[in-house]
Amino acid sequence: MNLKKHPEILFCITFFFAFFGTGNIVRSFSQVSYEPVTIEDDPIVAALDSLYKLDLFERGYEKVNYSVNPKYNFKIDSVPRYDEMIYEARLMKLDAASPFDLQYNSVVQGYINMYTMRRRELVSRVMALSQLYFPLFEESLDKYNLPLELKYLAICESALNPMAKSRTGAMGLWQFMYPTGKMFGLQVSSYVDERCDPYKSTTAACEYFQYLYKMFGDWDLVLAAYNGGPGTVYKAIRRSGGKKTYWEIRPFLPKETQGYIPAFIAVNYIMNYTAEHNIRSAIPKKIFLQVDTVTVKKQLSFYQISSMLNIPEEELQYLNPCYKKRVIPVVEGQLSTLTLPANKMGMFVNNEANIYNYLRKDVVISQDVLIEKTTTKTYIVKHGENLNTIAKKNGCTVADIKTWNGISTNSVHVGKKLIIYLNAKKPVEKNMVSKVETKLSSAKESKENSELAEHKPNNNNSGGFKYYTIEKGDSLYKIALKYKTTVEEIKRLNNFGINYNLLPGKKVKVGVI
Repeated sequence: MNLKKHPEILFCITFFFAFFGTGNIVRSFSQVSYEPVTIEDDPIVAALDSLYKLDLFERGYEKVNYSVNPKYNFKIDSVPRYDEMIYEARLMKLDAASPFDLQYNSVVQGYINMYTMRRRELVSRVMALSQLYFPLFEESLDKYNLPLELKYLAICESALNPMAKSRTGAMGLWQFMYPTGKMFGLQVSSYVDERCDPYKSTTAACEYFQYLYKMFGDWDLVLAAYNGGPGTVYKAIRRSGGKKTYWEIRPFLPKETQGYIPAFIAVNYIMNYTAEHNIRSAIPKKIFLQVDTVTVKKQLSFYQISSMLNIPEEELQYLNPCYKKRVIPVVEGQLSTLTLPANKMGMFVNNEANIYNYLRKDVVISQDVLIEKTTTKTYIVKHGENLNTIAKKNGCTVADIKTWNGISTNSVHVGKKLIIYLNAKKPVEKNMVSKVETKLSSAKESKENSELAEHKPNNNNSGGFKYYTIEKGDSLYKIALKYKTTVEEIKRLNNFGINYNLLPGKKVKVGVI
């Protein structure tokens, strides 16, 4: 087109450039072209994406809390974008109050775009998880006199997924490799992986940060060493001719570590400017003040705790991710802890002995049935088999096999050894549980049940009590609340000592007014 023949178009173009200038035009187009360092399966993005398939959250976790009005009156689906000078100014403000070099460049902008545009809904989940973990991180970082910005490093490492596992085998919130975790006191066994323990791994991470700072004396190099290892950083320093800052040695670092500090800077940015980008927190399952920790004195399974306290096993796994087989072992000389919702802590303490004794040595409770067991065999999973086919071969149920072996999923790999109880009886109906319990109980309990069979429950019993049939999940605390009495009174009426069992189907005396 010959613009000389169209003077009105030429006038509009001239006016546009004269009024707006070329700088803002270049910035507005260039900002969308930034991308993070090209790495095959970027581990930072992979950690964030792991939140897509995480099944540790309650239903509706994905919902965002729009009742909280942020600073700006954005529409719900609005995705704000800014001139790069705005990003640079905001990072300069954060940098002024930080010991880290939070500088702005195109690589940092690429990660900011990833968090603010392509992974917005996952940032909402991270914000929710931060309400559980950040108070713990901040407390430990303050105790070790470390920069509080290090809490954002866990987002780069695991996206605050306590069960995150990298392609190289690093585990937990802080992604410890086995040798490094062991170096800082994190134990790994068949039942426990302390790299996934939020409390112990955070302490280990703080000690590792101190260790690295003594080596390098520079917080950006500490981050690089945390990701790539101290040896990798020393090699980069030598290859750079003795340079001592991250941005000077960056070209000599591995690709993954080259993107690590820019991602950390971007996380600092987005966690401080979520409102400006119209990103709001998802509704968290639990926050820090809603959980508490107790010491476990005897071995416990999640099934026992779930049955007695009415807590889903998935929630117990979420709060206690270090227990690999949903069993809390107790080893002499080692401290075993259990994290519970704070509103369940009193119930646990009041019924601790009862919870330990919930499953007797000669009985295993599978779902709603009692199964007698004595002889076992080891079954090795063959090619093409699954729990359903194995259960049919051995005359039991999938739930039985999962309970006997502490399995939480429906898949088993070839060669896995499973414990099978050979004389496991067929499932007993709920109304038959009391008959099975009578057969398994001691002579004293049998005599008591015989007496109860002759006397039907009567709410107006002249003796001042009635009989209550124990249901699954009951505790003395629950029963006492229901009948407006006390745990001590129920114990007195039933001659309960320190060790007693509240098995489904069993009847207990409850005082009535």
